[in-house]
Amino acid sequence: MQAIRSILVVVDPDQPDGLALKRARLIASVTQSHLHLLACEKRGDFSAQLEETTGALLQEGFSASCRQAWKDSLHHTIIAEQQAEGCGLVIKQHSPDNPLKKALLTPDDWKLLRYCPAPVLLVKTEQPWAGRNILAAVDVGNNDAEHRTLHAGIVSHAYDIAGLAHGQLHVISAHPSPMLSAADPTFQLSETIEAKYREACRAFQAEYGVDDEHLHIEEGPADVLIPSTAHHLDTAVTVIGTVARTGFSGALIGNTAEVVLDALESDILVLKPDDIIAHLEELVAQR
Repeated sequence: MQAIRSILVVVDPDQPDGLALKRARLIASVTQSHLHLLACEKRGDFSAQLEETTGALLQEGFSASCRQAWKDSLHHTIIAEQQAEGCGLVIKQHSPDNPLKKALLTPDDWKLLRYCPAPVLLVKTEQPWAGRNILAAVDVGNNDAEHRTLHAGIVSHAYDIAGLAHGQLHVISAHPSPMLSAADPTFQLSETIEAKYREACRAFQAEYGVDDEHLHIEEGPADVLIPSTAHHLDTAVTVIGTVARTGFSGALIGNTAEVVLDALESDILVLKPDDIIAHLEELVAQR
């Protein structure tokens, strides 16, 4: 998080000083990042409103710029601008999708989570972050190199946000139910599965000072446990990852981030592994 030099803030030109910009100002006040405001609009000219908001940011001491653009669709517009400006983080306000519409059409924010090469922070609430819990959701049952790198990034970003917000870092990993037919005896008992998962967490517990009280290893589906734990902890931000098949443009192996998006009451930061980001950047370049 500290390495982010430029933040793309998706703004509603009718309400330019919205929730996304409030979160961006908080992050930029600590990281000294440049704020690039983007209005994704093809109807009318909103340059006056954007320039007024940008001018206010400049007067407050922020580095800021703005642009109105439209390219085929909302997520294509955001991603094209993120690549053009070299932004290391995208911040956008999220509104719950109509269930019927979601059943028929892939929501815009799902597409953004799938295809954006940069981390995406979706802001869901106006509640302040200060002094509240930050939850990092990892799947330590997948222990290949790609997932280990992703887990490290998730916990690292959550740690940075906890420091930024003067809050407490918590980590959750959901594990499967025991199966008596499992070839590995470890997976035949809940106690041995939990012990295996806790052992997999030891490295980042030591690095980021996460004690056992702040490590939540729970049995059950991740898409249920993550929102319930976030609710119980009154989490301000939930940090989660997605892993895509690089051979398919953004199809998710596990779409937990999408499933929990509307169920979570907190803001949500979604990260991807480096090789997925590189693949998505190639796709953007081909457009």
